[in-house]
Amino acid sequence: MKKSNLLFVFLISLNMWSQKNTEPSPTEIKTAKELREKFDKSDVAILKSTENVSFEIAKDKKNVEVNYAISEVLLNINHRADIQKYEFYDSQSLINTFSLKYKNNKPANIYPKDEFYKSNDLFYNDARVKYFDLDFPIQGYTYLYDLEKKIKDVKYFTSIYFNDEFPVINKEIVITIPKWLNLEIKEFNFDGFEITKTETKNAEAIVYKYTIKNMPPIAREKLAPGPSYIYPHILFVAKSFTFKNEKTTLFNETADLYKWYKSLVNDMKDDPSIFEAKVKELTKEAKTDDEKIKNIYYWVQDNIRYIAFEDGIAGFKPDDSQNVFTKRYGDCKGMANLTKQMLKVAGFDARLCWIGTKHIAYNYSIPSLSVDNHMICVVIKEGKKYFLDGTEKFNSFKEYADRIQGKEVLIEDGDKFIIDKIPTHDAVSNKEIYTVNYKLENETLKGKVNKEFFGESRASFLYTYNSIKNDKKEEALKWYINSGNKNYNVSNIITSDLSNRDKNVKISYDVALDNHVSSFDNEIYIDLDYDKEYNYLDFSERKENIVFGYKSYDDVTITLEIPSGFTIKKLPENINIKTDDYEIALSFEVKNNSISYHKVFNFKNGTINKNDFESAKKNFENIKNLYAEQIVLTK
Repeated sequence: MKKSNLLFVFLISLNMWSQKNTEPSPTEIKTAKELREKFDKSDVAILKSTENVSFEIAKDKKNVEVNYAISEVLLNINHRADIQKYEFYDSQSLINTFSLKYKNNKPANIYPKDEFYKSNDLFYNDARVKYFDLDFPIQGYTYLYDLEKKIKDVKYFTSIYFNDEFPVINKEIVITIPKWLNLEIKEFNFDGFEITKTETKNAEAIVYKYTIKNMPPIAREKLAPGPSYIYPHILFVAKSFTFKNEKTTLFNETADLYKWYKSLVNDMKDDPSIFEAKVKELTKEAKTDDEKIKNIYYWVQDNIRYIAFEDGIAGFKPDDSQNVFTKRYGDCKGMANLTKQMLKVAGFDARLCWIGTKHIAYNYSIPSLSVDNHMICVVIKEGKKYFLDGTEKFNSFKEYADRIQGKEVLIEDGDKFIIDKIPTHDAVSNKEIYTVNYKLENETLKGKVNKEFFGESRASFLYTYNSIKNDKKEEALKWYINSGNKNYNVSNIITSDLSNRDKNVKISYDVALDNHVSSFDNEIYIDLDYDKEYNYLDFSERKENIVFGYKSYDDVTITLEIPSGFTIKKLPENINIKTDDYEIALSFEVKNNSISYHKVFNFKNGTINKNDFESAKKNFENIKNLYAEQIVLTK
């Protein structure tokens, strides 16, 4: 037999030998079935997990490195499962071990993939992801997963979350903090979970052990709060370390965090001469300072493409302004820096700002990189601050996106810093007004529609509209209005100037609505409501707060002229709801031979709290029932 054939036979035999005894035992099958009953939406459970965290001084003695190890037993609790097991890393971390074994501790013949990671959030770096495509052939099947990772600088090791995308049955997290390291552990969202903590001390270190049992999986829910608000986790704040009696301060207080941020800014090599001519062009016709600021701000919004992928020191160092200007793209930091430098050329006091969006629960009382995920610019003029976010493509000057309203902002001020808060707007500032006057022609509702968008409803509309290619704008506008519904026929569309973000957007059009009217004998049945706002909300299995994109206020008036010879036989009953989070009113009124249907939805906080889901479920069921009712006219 040829050597190649012998090698092939050997490899096949080795593979069969490696997989021997990997079939699930009766106990594993029984456990899998029991867990599936408890976690019926999950395919895999983490049966056992051990995480170990330790620290060592880097070779250059300038910072502290982190050794982070995970060992897990993964159990298939469904009939079969296909998952990905992954770990992120970047230029500030290394993955030394990333392995998968069968339950008999023999290597699984599954090879990891390694590639750049891209997403749509705000603060990103040179991120990579390493992952296995993992197949569990039968219920009760088990894999053993091991990870060993080194973080090169402790400031980047900010947190450990106790839950996972899969249910965690048993987990231990062991953190060994040497005496030479001053590190604080902050605990969040422990209430309601099976978490215990022990602390032991010896001459060399303090050892903390967290024991976690029966941790449910992460809820895959839309419109959910950021994970730092809802999931149990610990946050690490490395304050200082001592080597040979010499103390090195890390992030002991907010001033240390700012000092490090500012050091990155000071290392930049901005060259404003590259865009001086553009600044002069943008400001030469401006009659006021506000107009100059707007012209520069809007130019950045319109001409610099926002990208989520970021380079630099763990994604925290802005790109030089001339690079962003020349390339015509940048991340939030690069766009903020370009806005700042262009405004400085124009003679304004412009500064960089670090900020955490409302996705993050923390504030600047915690000196940690986890507090921030965004960067904007501020102009200080005549003692007032005006915040500018170039990534918000259609926000007007002095208007702020809901995601940063009320959030603390860290403003550069030379060697010092300023902490302030972004102003907030109420829901009425984002009002969307909709009026339509219908007449009945045969079994079609025909009418004239007028819509007006304010604040974030305006910005949201403009973003959606302008994201469509230019040659499809008219078609896109029709689709925006009717969502592709062929029963809602739109014509004669007239709009305000859709390139002007300083003005409310106005749209008017003619509409013919089919399949909303039925006639039987001497009666007409009419479904007057086309949009049925918020009927998608479902509280039956909802676990976490609902967080809308912004505080919204919908004011809708639909008028129907009563056909000659007909009277009203039935109108739906009015609804009036007032809670801490929202106020909703739906009412019917007869005026001058017309039926006026008025709807107001005021989500004044932009949220629905999970503690009120029982009442919300009843409230929105009543609204859906009203949507299902019809107006009945009779001769």
